[in-house]
Amino acid sequence: MDVASLEYSRAEGWSVSPFPALDSEQTLVLVFGGSFLVDEPSPIRELRAAFPKAKLIGCSTAGEIIGTSVKDGGLVVAVARFAATRLASAITPVVSSNQSREAAQRLAQQLSAPDLQAVLVLSDGLHVNGSQLVNGFNEVLQGAAVVTGGLAGDDDRFQRTWVLNGSEPVERHIVALGLYGHCVRVGHGSRGGWDIFGPERRVTRASGNVLYELDGRPALALYQDYLGELAAGLPATALRFPLALRAAAAEQKRLVRTVLAVSATDGSMTFAGDIPEGCLAQLMRANLDHLIDGAEEAASMACGQGGDADPTLAIAISCVGRRMVLGERAEEEVEVTLDQLSAATQQVGFYSYGEISPYASGSCDLHNQTMTLTTIHEA
Repeated sequence: MDVASLEYSRAEGWSVSPFPALDSEQTLVLVFGGSFLVDEPSPIRELRAAFPKAKLIGCSTAGEIIGTSVKDGGLVVAVARFAATRLASAITPVVSSNQSREAAQRLAQQLSAPDLQAVLVLSDGLHVNGSQLVNGFNEVLQGAAVVTGGLAGDDDRFQRTWVLNGSEPVERHIVALGLYGHCVRVGHGSRGGWDIFGPERRVTRASGNVLYELDGRPALALYQDYLGELAAGLPATALRFPLALRAAAAEQKRLVRTVLAVSATDGSMTFAGDIPEGCLAQLMRANLDHLIDGAEEAASMACGQGGDADPTLAIAISCVGRRMVLGERAEEEVEVTLDQLSAATQQVGFYSYGEISPYASGSCDLHNQTMTLTTIHEA
């Protein structure tokens, strides 16, 4: 397996010339970039021309990751040519969030095969219910393949996102890549590092990913009380205060949910994934050192499942909320992830509206406000 990484900026163009000579039918070209590329796709077209045989997939971001750097408004690219791993990609439209489960099922059915080892999913970030998305993959694949990935971003604007499969970036779609064969090795890790605070409250009214009431009180009013003067910046400022959910008081597993939209009309809040009625919810807030420690732990998990010194592609997907909170320290979390991985690793990634990974092992979950790492190499 051969791996290279490169980047593009509007001011300076491509960081390398010519492109690495790695085109083949077993080559993955992974692209993460700004939402502007829907209107200005020429850099993507240049990649397509340079790698006509490769699988070219990607999505829009709330910031791009390459190596130990965090970028904005450009494009980062990983090119991985596999020696003995077959690749296949599929794309499907998703017009509204209630189509998320069926869309994921279609993709999983198209990619399913006895030798399928892993699936990388990149989804529209605004019109998809992430919980139903992972449910669709889990129902078809039944844990037989590792499923990781993320929801596309649009900085803190929440206006438009895109995904890519082969040529032009498109809105309201989901793309998935399958990796096949017994030589490919895929590691994964996902951790947060947020601190829980305040009382644990019961979700007394919710529908899908829309939360109406906590302990009988309008959810938006509760958030506004906690945010104080920050409430004027909703929904973006709610990214600093995600919700931790668990099924019952005795349950150790917590999933984190982040806000996508709010409604002053009915006092509801729309999240990136489902908020089950009857579950327990607790607010979270940031401790910067703990967030960075969480990123390091995620990389340790992914490294432990990966390889040794073989060339490795690491895909780092972190939440936009983490970036907002970390501010100038955002690069620290991508530095610690790369430090945990082998010297032969090329790291690219993006800041997302949701992360997809198994909690520890088995079927995948939707996560918010985590650093999620996927490592890929061949044995």
